[in-house]
Amino acid sequence: MIDAVDRRILNQLRLNARITNSALAREVGLSESACLRRLKLLEKSGTIRGYTAIIAGSDPDEGNVALVQVELERQTEEYLTRFEAAMRRHAEIREWYLLTGDGDYLLRLQITDMDHYARFHRDVLSRLPGVSRITSSFAMRSNRKP
Repeated sequence: MIDAVDRRILNQLRLNARITNSALAREVGLSESACLRRLKLLEKSGTIRGYTAIIAGSDPDEGNVALVQVELERQTEEYLTRFEAAMRRHAEIREWYLLTGDGDYLLRLQITDMDHYARFHRDVLSRLPGVSRITSSFAMRSNRKP
């Protein structure tokens, strides 16, 4: 069960996942050993699933953003697991969300141009396991900060 101290740890990590254990312990009011123990428990329980770098997409060489809604043939755990595992193998898929309502997944892709998207759609998206329908939109403007 996550308590108030765990929530403070998680909030600090959301702000800076590279914070040292010493600084994290100070921020949340724990000793370094107690903080490290809690951090390891959060990792072991799966509350913290990993650490990542968020790369700014403001470089013109990064290209364009495509938002892709995907419907699967079925929404069984097996289909979802296979689909998510396949998505992780493609760097163009920067984010994905399992949805309620229309469609099953929303993907944010980073593509260089329309030719890149056409190839990615043909060679990857349409071949992801369980896909029955793909609907694509392209970002014209964003409020994302570098």
